[in-house]
Amino acid sequence: MPHVSERDAVVGYRPLVVVLLSPLAFALVFASWTIFAVLGLELRAMLRLGELGFALMLATPMLTGAMAALPMAALARRHGGRRVMIACLLLICPFLWAVAHSSTYLHFLLAGAGLGLGAGSLAAGLVYVAALSPRRHAGLALGLYGAGMVGAGLSYLLLPLISQAYGWRSAPLLYLLPVLAVATLLWLFADDPDPSADSGEIDDDAMTRGERPGWLEALRHWRPWRLAVVYSFFYGAFVALSLWLPGYLGAQYGLELRSAALLALPFPLAVGLGQVAGGAWGDAHDFRDLRWWVSAFVLVCLFLLSYPPFTMQIEGVGRVLTLHYAAPLWGFLTLLVTMGLIMGVGQGSLMRMIHRDHGSQLALVGGLALTLGGLFGALLPLMFALGNHWVGIRTAGFMFLYASLVVCMLMMLWDHVNGAGGKGA
Repeated sequence: MPHVSERDAVVGYRPLVVVLLSPLAFALVFASWTIFAVLGLELRAMLRLGELGFALMLATPMLTGAMAALPMAALARRHGGRRVMIACLLLICPFLWAVAHSSTYLHFLLAGAGLGLGAGSLAAGLVYVAALSPRRHAGLALGLYGAGMVGAGLSYLLLPLISQAYGWRSAPLLYLLPVLAVATLLWLFADDPDPSADSGEIDDDAMTRGERPGWLEALRHWRPWRLAVVYSFFYGAFVALSLWLPGYLGAQYGLELRSAALLALPFPLAVGLGQVAGGAWGDAHDFRDLRWWVSAFVLVCLFLLSYPPFTMQIEGVGRVLTLHYAAPLWGFLTLLVTMGLIMGVGQGSLMRMIHRDHGSQLALVGGLALTLGGLFGALLPLMFALGNHWVGIRTAGFMFLYASLVVCMLMMLWDHVNGAGGKGA
């Protein structure tokens, strides 16, 4: 039997450590972003916020996160994903403390902006997991990493209980110890691969040129954007819906925010499960045709979710017929969870496509996808609030998502017809 040295044994378990710890880090970052959403009732009452002011508070972490994603992905490619992940996790700790001790609207905005810097951990983790995962199971590894989005559900479950038992200011402090623990475990038991090594498959265009183009030069071409734009819709829509759902369910169905948060819990769980299934699917099959079916299914779901309660009168023979429609809570949740599952499949499979088509530039394209998704996600809470104010219909947020997906599918069609990128069309 061949002798296995102690060093080889340590190196052998490190990818497993990364697969286990990276999604946990992802989950904690997402959980910190949803603090404002779950504690919205207390914060709005204390700060006397209207819908637009509260929407801006929800959007701030995503906005700074979008700005941090691409630079942190570049740092992870140069210096190693583990170091950047640890730095970003440690960076959000003082801002978690700040949320618990803030008293003015400006303080909360600044604390939320600091929490958004945790998005650098998401981008770095993407590069890190891809570099250490075996090629044949890269989609599954990336799907497991993306399943860290269930961290939104962690807040839905835990924060109301902590808030009720110890007061809402104790809730943000709940994440300090887990964040520090995960950062410590990554430092002790994980390691960075060779920063100069490519992850995944090699980009054919780069091989043809015999060199890698600079990022600024690469961004002038459509090829890095084509999959990133599609991924950004699913990513941004999920993040925004995770922040918006507790408040929407509470207002639409007359629920307490704590009950609404618990009812919203199956949505991020479904997205996380879909991420794993989509990544595994992407290892065995090509998602290029399936993405159309996924987008079409989500489009139908958004169309149905967009319908507000309405009453219609029909002048019949001899009498007036009155029809009333209002989506029951169970029907809304069933449709939402089904859509979340398919959205997760789309995200997991698309990230596997990005890994396959842009292996040598995964930091660029993956970071770009997270940046665009973060910007889209930051825009959505504001559009939801403005839709409520201008249109006067709570489901206007789903209407905006529906229109955004139509635009995204038209871009996919244009890309397919023009055959951009050859194999990626």
